[in-house]
Amino acid sequence: MSLHDDAVSVLKGYDGGDAQQAGLRLAYLDHLAGHPDGMWKACSAGHLTASALVVDPERGRVLLTLHRKLQMWLQMGGHCEPQDTTLAAAALREATEESGIAGLSLLPGGPVRLDRHPIPAPCHWHLDVQYAATATAGAVEQISEESLDLRWFPYDEVAGVADDSVVRLLERTRARLAQGF
Repeated sequence: MSLHDDAVSVLKGYDGGDAQQAGLRLAYLDHLAGHPDGMWKACSAGHLTASALVVDPERGRVLLTLHRKLQMWLQMGGHCEPQDTTLAAAALREATEESGIAGLSLLPGGPVRLDRHPIPAPCHWHLDVQYAATATAGAVEQISEESLDLRWFPYDEVAGVADDSVVRLLERTRARLAQGF
């Protein structure tokens, strides 16, 4: 199965729980149907990306990266690569690379949320498929070249440093954690 096929399968099975997420799900599926290259950065109409919010549920905190180019506190994530076999694998790879933490585990149940946001030309849109990953006890982060900084934030401080998309991702992640996933 190709990464494109995996993305279609994941999105067909995704239930975001509200009308806005259902609309994004359909938009992502339409994009992939119309763009065989819709998984790759080279697709100028936009492309899927994969990200993961790294959480430490035992300590009630989240690891964010101060993105070098955007200079914003964000979850770990980015472009799919040819070696990625699934969206989940891409999200986990990005989270591991950007956090420097080995042994991250994605929360079961697939993506936590979808977020579409504009980006500068030559591309126009990132269609982000957002997962959540838990860090092992005692995990130590290591900054990557893509980041200006890495920092753990208590859940209740995230809204003060990150944009609404990260806040919504954290809310959905905490809801999934509360369900026992």
